[in-house]
Amino acid sequence: MTPEHIINIVTDSFDGVVPKASWGETSLFYNPGNALPNGVYFCTIKEKNGDNDKSSDLDRDGVFRLSIGIGKAAYTSILGKPPARPSKGGIVDTGHDFTACDELMPHPIYGWMSWVQILNPSESSFKEIMPLIAVAHQEAVAKFTKRIR
Repeated sequence: MTPEHIINIVTDSFDGVVPKASWGETSLFYNPGNALPNGVYFCTIKEKNGDNDKSSDLDRDGVFRLSIGIGKAAYTSILGKPPARPSKGGIVDTGHDFTACDELMPHPIYGWMSWVQILNPSESSFKEIMPLIAVAHQEAVAKFTKRIR
C-alpha cells in the first residue's frame, strides 16, 4: 500500500472527504461542499518526522504513518483505556514500539485523544482497519453537523 493508494480508497469509499496536503502530511477532512474552512479531520497520512514528532521514525526510507481518530468507545474496545496525556513534547506511555510497521497501536502523541496509528499497513491490515476508518468518518460527520448548525 502507498499513501496515494490509501488516500484514493478513503476518498472513494466515504462521502464528503477532502484531502489537504501540507508539510509532508495529508489530512483527510469531512467537509462536503467545502462548507467549513477545513472541515473535521479524521484520518492523516504522515511521511516525515516533524519537529515535535519523531517517535515513529518516519524519516526511514518509504515509511509512512496512517493515523485514525476512532473515538473513545472504539479505542477502548480495541486497545483498552486511552493513555494519559503526555507532557509537552513527550509521547504516550503505553509500552508500544511506535516504529513497528503493520501493527495497529495508539498514536504516540494523540493516543490520549483516542487516535491510533499503523505504519505501512499491508493490504490485509488495511482491509481490517477499514471499519475503524468508517467509525472515524462517522464521528467526523457528527462533529461537522454540530459545527454547521
